[in-house]
Amino acid sequence: MRALLLALALPLLAQDLPMPANLKADGVAPIPIALMKELSRYSESRGAVLSDWHPLRRELLIATRFGDVPHLHRVAQPMGARTQVTFGPERISSGTFEPTMGNFLVYGQDTGGGEFFQFYRLDLQTRNTTLLTDGKSRNTGARFSPDGRWLSYASTRRNGTDTDIWLMNPLHPEGARLLLQVQGGGWEAVDWSRDGRHLLVENGLSITETELYSVEVSTGKKLRLSPEGKVAAYGNPTFSADGKGVYLTTDLDSEFQRLAYLDLAKGSFRFLRPALRWNVSSLALSRDGRHLAYEVNEDGLSVLRVLETATGKERPLPRLPKGGVSGISWRPNGLDLAFTINSAQSPSDVYSLHLPTKKLTRWTQSETGYVDAATFREPELIHWKSFDGLGISGFLYRPDPARFQGPRPVIVNIHGGPEGQFKPGYLGATNYLINELGCAVLYPNVRGSSGYGKTFLDLDNGFKREDSVMDIGALLDWIVGQPSLDKDRVMVTGGSYGGYMTLACMTHFNARLRCGVDVVGISNFVTFLQNTQGYRRDLRRVEYGDERDPKMREFLTRISPTTNASKITKPMFIVQGHNDPRVPYSEATQMVEAIRRNQGPVWYLEAADEGHGFAKKANRDVQFAATVLFIKQHLIK
Repeated sequence: MRALLLALALPLLAQDLPMPANLKADGVAPIPIALMKELSRYSESRGAVLSDWHPLRRELLIATRFGDVPHLHRVAQPMGARTQVTFGPERISSGTFEPTMGNFLVYGQDTGGGEFFQFYRLDLQTRNTTLLTDGKSRNTGARFSPDGRWLSYASTRRNGTDTDIWLMNPLHPEGARLLLQVQGGGWEAVDWSRDGRHLLVENGLSITETELYSVEVSTGKKLRLSPEGKVAAYGNPTFSADGKGVYLTTDLDSEFQRLAYLDLAKGSFRFLRPALRWNVSSLALSRDGRHLAYEVNEDGLSVLRVLETATGKERPLPRLPKGGVSGISWRPNGLDLAFTINSAQSPSDVYSLHLPTKKLTRWTQSETGYVDAATFREPELIHWKSFDGLGISGFLYRPDPARFQGPRPVIVNIHGGPEGQFKPGYLGATNYLINELGCAVLYPNVRGSSGYGKTFLDLDNGFKREDSVMDIGALLDWIVGQPSLDKDRVMVTGGSYGGYMTLACMTHFNARLRCGVDVVGISNFVTFLQNTQGYRRDLRRVEYGDERDPKMREFLTRISPTTNASKITKPMFIVQGHNDPRVPYSEATQMVEAIRRNQGPVWYLEAADEGHGFAKKANRDVQFAATVLFIKQHLIK
């Protein structure tokens, strides 16, 4: 970061940015410092997201960025100062107060984007930090017991692959003990009973199949709660206040994740909002058990609702600021509900709602840089039919037609996952592409995306993998029929699975595309499945297919972008983090080599201190500047 700031301070006379030592740029055109300064108008925005309530005071713990990466901050009053409590070069995006007195908090942190998270205890009075885990394994899902004595979490400590369930006294971490030894990388402890005697534990086998258990803390004995013989996904399980039931979401006997109550004595489900035809994406139960807040994913926009558990009636809520709601959390008093709101014209900020009075309070107001976010364009929901008649939707951000006349260049940006979903929100620096370059940016939710039912979710699995690529082909046909869009200037881009989609689209639709930008994308399914971290390999095999099966291996090899690299003749830009545990950097380097063997033009940017995408602002700024330069050279012209 210091080197970048010094570079920006240099005279602008024909100066190019000296590439920082941690970044490897191969074939990337020199980046003018003047361009970096121009882009800083858009790249200096930041957001704030909710992390936790203090157990005794009306005080919030949030995550926001004032330097290179997000860190934890305390906010003692609405719109008060954001007091930073964690520091250092690595990101910290969430933390949890000790739930009785709040004298310390526990947070997770990795190194260089490697995602081998370690837990730390931060004493808020002395500012001393203590490493709680072994410094080597991957540790996730820290949950305090109600009395604050114990911390449950999942860890690969035993063998580096299986995510066993562990218990630890955070004041005496040396005594951590293995509670539940498991097989597989999808296990996590998600909630404690109010008496501290039981843990809810889930085992995610795939996006559409979850096993749910109650585990006795004293013995480690587990009892299966999800019905045997019925494949379904369960999410957000939370013990009722009296411990007699579990609130959760599930697509059991349904296309969508419905809000449900599981009676533990009867083993039966009661669906609380059966008429909903959208996914319930998260829920939060007040400590007294009287109110259940939940988010409904309505065509990509998260809507907040609250019901009374005794009567099942919806509580009327005030009109909230425009945007999607996320991260809902009750204050221990059961009266105040905090959450984060994000919209196209506002970065993420934290609000709270006092339920008895319906008073809405804003806690943070994040900066948007040197531009007025009120001028940012709102998205338009669009629909088109794919090759087989399936309806697909997406969100289109159009530039101001008064400023940019004639057919506009199009950037098709495909989400990762593949089970992800693009939801309209604040685009940050991407607004530069819309406001200053006059590009239309289109975010499709192709088959396999979440939010549209489990049948839609499964339509790209296994041998159906390339059907989602054909959805983009149908989108290109749709673009042809739009007079305001330029069918001859279309770029495709995406990250992670969206990176694979980018590469696949470049092999299938090379003649119809100007260029592509692949960020941490899969280039060969066989090598990806062999080299991705062991704790996630079986989960990915469920989605993509098992490369150990000869028939599936032949199919995965045949459709992989490395196999078809000779079809790419248009310019490519490939971006990769060296420490990526999900899509190893070898996926990027082998794709670069394959394209160049066939005389294809390709830029390559790799960060030595990043993982699955660039998290550090200094690195992101260089990546974005290089991307803008690539777009100007290969799409705009």
